[in-house]
Amino acid sequence: MSASQGAGPAAPFDGKDFVRTLSTAPGVYRMIGADDAVLYVGKASALKHRVASYFNATPKSPRIGTMLAHTVRMEVTVTRTEAEALILENQLIKSLKPRYNVLLRDDKSYPYVLMTQEPWPRIAMHRGPRSVPGRYFGPYASVGAVRETLNLIHKLFRLRSCEDSVFRNRSRPCLQHQIGRCSAPCVGMVPARDYAEAVRRASLLLDGRSDELTDELGRAMESASQRLDFEEAARLRDLIGSIRTMQARQYVDGRAADLDVLAVAMEGVSACVVLLAFRDGRNLGTRSFFPKTNGSDSADEVLAAFVSQYYGEQVPPAEIVLDRDIPDRELLEHALSAAGERKVRIKTSVRSERAGYVDMAARNAAVALAAERTSHAAQRLRAEALRDLLGLPELAARIECFDISHTMGEATVASCVVFDADGPVRGQYRRYNITGITGGDDYAAMNQAIERRFRKAVEEGGVVPDVLLIDGGAGQVAQARAALDALGVAGLALVGVAKGPARRPGDEELLLPDGRTVRPGAESPALQLVQQVRDEAHRFAITGHRGRRQKARNSSRLEDIPGIGPRRRANLLRHFGGLGGLKAAGVEEISRVEGVNQALAERIYATLHGLDTPGMSRPDMTAARSDE
Repeated sequence: MSASQGAGPAAPFDGKDFVRTLSTAPGVYRMIGADDAVLYVGKASALKHRVASYFNATPKSPRIGTMLAHTVRMEVTVTRTEAEALILENQLIKSLKPRYNVLLRDDKSYPYVLMTQEPWPRIAMHRGPRSVPGRYFGPYASVGAVRETLNLIHKLFRLRSCEDSVFRNRSRPCLQHQIGRCSAPCVGMVPARDYAEAVRRASLLLDGRSDELTDELGRAMESASQRLDFEEAARLRDLIGSIRTMQARQYVDGRAADLDVLAVAMEGVSACVVLLAFRDGRNLGTRSFFPKTNGSDSADEVLAAFVSQYYGEQVPPAEIVLDRDIPDRELLEHALSAAGERKVRIKTSVRSERAGYVDMAARNAAVALAAERTSHAAQRLRAEALRDLLGLPELAARIECFDISHTMGEATVASCVVFDADGPVRGQYRRYNITGITGGDDYAAMNQAIERRFRKAVEEGGVVPDVLLIDGGAGQVAQARAALDALGVAGLALVGVAKGPARRPGDEELLLPDGRTVRPGAESPALQLVQQVRDEAHRFAITGHRGRRQKARNSSRLEDIPGIGPRRRANLLRHFGGLGGLKAAGVEEISRVEGVNQALAERIYATLHGLDTPGMSRPDMTAARSDE
């Protein structure tokens, strides 16, 4: 569960206003910075009094002062007792590793087992942010427990552990294959179907469904015995024994509860659903959701819709506890059980410990809803201030902001983020890969991004924003204006957001549509809204740029050549002993590889040597060989 208040990234946080929404109940509070990173986690016997102490006139230490200066919003979780607050605080510190919890932070973050999401999944230990696509199993209590699990997984299922850069460029099986711990998918020694089956079985084990797995392996052992393949049967017998004796998961607190607790709070047509999650007996904390009710004031209906939609995308736990009965509960229970391939129970009348969890979730929902409504009121005040600053006839219903990101001209990406009256509309964010310009030319990049965005709007009758923010100075704004004029787009307020001389948040200069340049100051609600939108565009652009840059660096140059698939790539690398040997070869030698004709050999040579055209004469190609 979360209760939040703030003006968005880089905007001053009104702590005194936030304190008014809190109660004197015990709980945990979290201070969050502009990049959505948790800065600090603390516990309180009375949330209202503890959080208020940060915003009174008492002098603060430099560390606390710096932390408060970077805080743009706060979240709280209400607990039943101070002891529960202490436990939750420790768990959140270990999992989130806040920047300013220097005295309490545990440097040993819990390790996970990662199964990557790709055609030939890799399994490995993972620590830190979950930025790699795939499934994360855990957390485990120690690195030793992860290594023990991986050791069994490699022996049983022979899944690869090598990095992608190694996997793509192998020409012969590695040592792991020779000692029976990898099936060598890098050189095509295992069919894709068999490898996928091994991944499925490994996932069963990591999910804790070892009984189902051992039953399956037991049937395979019996089948091997009937075929008189006693060596295979003995191997399966030993593996089944290893599975039964291994602790498939090292629990953090020794209990194996696996449930979600949901509660809903409503005020008019505003709703908040709070999710309190337990996995393997570990309290993962709370999270709040604010669904759009579309006029419905029925809490039962809102909660039923949430359960249906949320668990349509997330794997449900074995038990879901609700604070009230919902329509079609039995139908939802049956559907979730079928989708999750295991029994899922949805309960509404619980006692003892679970009743306490329901009460905790309900109280958190009420607190979060009150804070959210306060936040909406503050958002409207900032929108009104922006309207007055820009001289708009009414509140801006749609704000868009463009930003450019690159590294010394490499992998230039433009971002476009969208805000409406309620805040960010992430489903309408867009990124544009900028091509055909001189690296580092931000002006040309901005012109291209604006032209591509609004050309589509003109041709297809799309929506045009009321306010268009450009992250940059007069040069970028001029390029945006030129692109809009060329397309005949009018009726929007074009505003440039330039960093001030000191380049500090709050010193920004706004280039207004009438040509004036103003510096509203850090206390201006209008500038706070502009900062929120601008910083979100900056974050979105950087994320896209980093992804594009990393993809370019990780991809094999062979994969970009038309006509080169996995089999031909493996043949080429195997024949020449790697990419280095292939680059040293001439066209004639490349064409001798199985499946490679003369035309394809020329394309390969041209691509690896940065030539514009592959149709050069054979003597020139041969003369370029480094070994002649």
